[in-house]
Amino acid sequence: MADPDQSTAPSETPHGSADGAAVADGLARTALFETHLHLGARMVPFAGYSMPLQYPQGPLAEHRHCRRRAGLFDVSHMGIVHLRGQGAAQALEGLIPAAVTTLEPGRQRYSFLTNDHGGIVDDLVVARLADRLSVVVNAARRDVDLAHLRAGLGPAVVVELRSDLALLALQGPAAQMVLQRHDRSVGDLVFMDVASVQLAGVPCTVSRSGYTGEDGFELAVPTAAAADIFGMLLAEPEVGPAGLGARDSLRLEAGLCLYGHDLDETTTPVEAGLVWAVPPRRRREGGFPGAATIGAQLRDGPGRLRVGLMADGRRQVRAGADLRDEDGRPAGTVTSGGFGPTVGAPVAMGYVPPELAVPGTALVAEVRGHEVRCTVTELPFVPHRYTRGVAR
Repeated sequence: MADPDQSTAPSETPHGSADGAAVADGLARTALFETHLHLGARMVPFAGYSMPLQYPQGPLAEHRHCRRRAGLFDVSHMGIVHLRGQGAAQALEGLIPAAVTTLEPGRQRYSFLTNDHGGIVDDLVVARLADRLSVVVNAARRDVDLAHLRAGLGPAVVVELRSDLALLALQGPAAQMVLQRHDRSVGDLVFMDVASVQLAGVPCTVSRSGYTGEDGFELAVPTAAAADIFGMLLAEPEVGPAGLGARDSLRLEAGLCLYGHDLDETTTPVEAGLVWAVPPRRRREGGFPGAATIGAQLRDGPGRLRVGLMADGRRQVRAGADLRDEDGRPAGTVTSGGFGPTVGAPVAMGYVPPELAVPGTALVAEVRGHEVRCTVTELPFVPHRYTRGVAR
């Protein structure tokens, strides 16, 4: 995530259990579990849930369909947390470096919980709604985040995990056209706007955001209506289902971080290239965990930086691969990698010292005994296509 274009959804990594969800074989099931089976999905364990990895058409086709038309994702494993109470925005500013108190109703911002050393406990999106703040967190970190929020916000702020809501993502260039057939008002939304709409007569909360680099929407819907709304959208000719495989390749091409790979509690926002998410006032004033460390890195520079990597040839460079410079010296580690269907080549991200973070720098990745030459590349690999309006 190298600029605000990339901050449309928190990332995710496997873990945990799910409060309020049906559980079988030790895995929670979203409200769309039976729908996925009916569609022929290949289900896999992910973040404590049984989730669709892919559908019969395969992740490559799902990826391309999302880039060209519209992909529909079930992301109900993510945690939706509502914060209520006087002073909730001010209290939340004590835990995250975003400017929550100046967030206008109907808008949302990307941010992260930080620890005392400036490391990222989790990345998240916070929205201001009419009577509350809504925070979307990663499924893998939900329990950690809830404990962190409840301990840090104090008794005056009610922290409520909304297990009665499902989360869908409609992503791609046809997303607005599709959704406007069901509520015309979504066409008035711009990137990072949030609004209440009616879908199939059901009140839902819609944000113009996502995790693919494409224009699109995330829809918080009542679990009881999730299957009907998912089916209604899937019946539109432009829409195809998409699973975790396509979601990962789409976010990688868009240069978006995956928690547990590109982000963790030892990684600071400065190292991760997320400085844009810390506004000037919060940089000056601090007042959140790790502010001193982050301020020092902003002043003096970090010891490493996240970069994009383009691999020569067709061999994919996966997470965990060691990087070396041209003289054979250790140069960092790959944190995400795979094939980029839109790019038509293997792409990756990783952390390297600042002197090696210059685009065009040649590196070598160790991949199962093979040396794969890579070139440091600016992120994202594929341009973002968000619908923007006047900055607010």
